[in-house]
Amino acid sequence: MLRVVEVAIAVALLGPNLANAQGAPAADTESFAAAAAEAQQALRQTFTNLQFEDFGPAPVKGPLYQANAGGRMIYFAPESGHLLFAAVYDRNGVNVTALAQDASARKRFGAIDTSQALAIGPPGARQVIEFTDPDCPYCQALDRYWSAKAAEGKQVRRLIFFVSGIHAQAAAKAEHILCSPDPAAAFKAIYAGTAPKTPLKCPEGARKVAAQGEAVRKLGISGTPTLFLDGKMISGFQQAEIEAFLEASQRVAEPPG
Repeated sequence: MLRVVEVAIAVALLGPNLANAQGAPAADTESFAAAAAEAQQALRQTFTNLQFEDFGPAPVKGPLYQANAGGRMIYFAPESGHLLFAAVYDRNGVNVTALAQDASARKRFGAIDTSQALAIGPPGARQVIEFTDPDCPYCQALDRYWSAKAAEGKQVRRLIFFVSGIHAQAAAKAEHILCSPDPAAAFKAIYAGTAPKTPLKCPEGARKVAAQGEAVRKLGISGTPTLFLDGKMISGFQQAEIEAFLEASQRVAEPPG
């Protein structure tokens, strides 16, 4: 990942002239070398704590464009056909990629209709919006994690949206949960690996599965689990980030001493 970050930083500093240095006429070699030396010095002065080596022209040509792919920012250089998965920092050390991801997540967060979600957990607890798949092992691990945290007194209210387009049986299992007399208990059983012999079906459950599938499509959710914690989007079971959220929630809940 470091090598990709170096490429992104180098392109940002060097601009298109150096990026296009490969294949340049021999007469321009000295000018490109001088530009490279100047750019390398600028990199050392701008990012003083960055250790790097093998500084030289990047294969990327032309302008870079930024896009959001399933909650992750990517960079595309159409002139050379390169796709960069990188974190880009400004001269102050600010991760501008992370800022762009957070802004995109908050925009998506505002478009979520939580009335379509399955709610699990006490009404007064901090809310977590969770996009999940019954057959996703990381989703199952996350469910065990929430149970462990609840036992520690760190409960959350999970607003569940089912992602049913990844695994073949996910939609049927989601409908079974939503049609059950006790959806929370059915959810726990399914995520513990207990498959129902005859999955329940009902018109309201099928409607909710379809509505949640449409929400997943509009939001561009492409992987599970995906969480929204206070408007911040977290892709995958990122335990450290979830722990930070719970610690912040606990500090808010504690009365001032």
